[in-house]
Amino acid sequence: MYYRIAFLALMPFLAAGIFAHELMLKQTDTGYDVLVGDDIFAGYLTNYEISPIIYPIIGPSGKRMTRDYPMKEGYEGIQADHPHHRSLWFTHGEVNGNNFWFWSDNSKTVHKRFVKAESDAKTATLVAENDWVGDDGKLVCRDVRTVRFSTEKDVRIIDFDITITAEQEKVVFTDTKEGSFAVRVPEVIAEDTKKGGQIANAEGKIGESDVWGKRSPWVNYYGTIDGEKAGIAILNHPTSFRYPTYWHVRGYGLFAANPFGVHEFENLEDTRAGELVLPKGESITLRYRLLFHKGESNIADAFKEYAEKP
Repeated sequence: MYYRIAFLALMPFLAAGIFAHELMLKQTDTGYDVLVGDDIFAGYLTNYEISPIIYPIIGPSGKRMTRDYPMKEGYEGIQADHPHHRSLWFTHGEVNGNNFWFWSDNSKTVHKRFVKAESDAKTATLVAENDWVGDDGKLVCRDVRTVRFSTEKDVRIIDFDITITAEQEKVVFTDTKEGSFAVRVPEVIAEDTKKGGQIANAEGKIGESDVWGKRSPWVNYYGTIDGEKAGIAILNHPTSFRYPTYWHVRGYGLFAANPFGVHEFENLEDTRAGELVLPKGESITLRYRLLFHKGESNIADAFKEYAEKP
């Protein structure tokens, strides 16, 4: 009887431990919040000015893992540059002459609907359809993006798969460095702020000068936030278009995987070296995993595990 009473007494605490790390989705007026227990992990916003974004993103130590500007202003340490860099987003600089990268232009990515929004406690999944609408109001292409949120030990994970399908007779992704799958890191870990932030790739190269424009299966951007080590790694899946991708990663805090900007990254005379032409109805798929970690994760092993997944 003693043991039974003791077990029953412990049940609320055991349940709290079990459910404290459950992933759940909460629908909001702007999209969905992804929760770990009662705490927010990420917000999926269907429209921030001209495109869907993921904001905020909270890491395993409770730290905000992307820059708050321009969603939030006037905070300490703000770097108020490049307002089109919005937390975590996907777009490209020039598609059929339309600039989807800069928010000041008329081209936009329009959220159409959620195909799926579900959670099994271990994983929360959102599948969304989006229209890429050009300056003339005409549909250029569509995308379906599958975003999976999960946690593992001291790491929070976002898997981001996107399939883009041409809707015009010919859809041209121009060779430009302005793109494509991107994060803007917090100011405090940006390399240029000289607070210990560093950029490293799978080949062991360190710093913007040795990582920018290079191809690599993964890149890690890490430093210290509020006295604790923290980092963001982006992994590129081997089945992704033009794997391993090129990296448009900057010391001021832009962190982007871009498979299209070949002539700029390779310093080639052929300005169309990385151009992609998709006939109507044809598609490409790009796949990435983001690891929000405590700064000491083994990214090489994490990539190996990810790469082995179909």
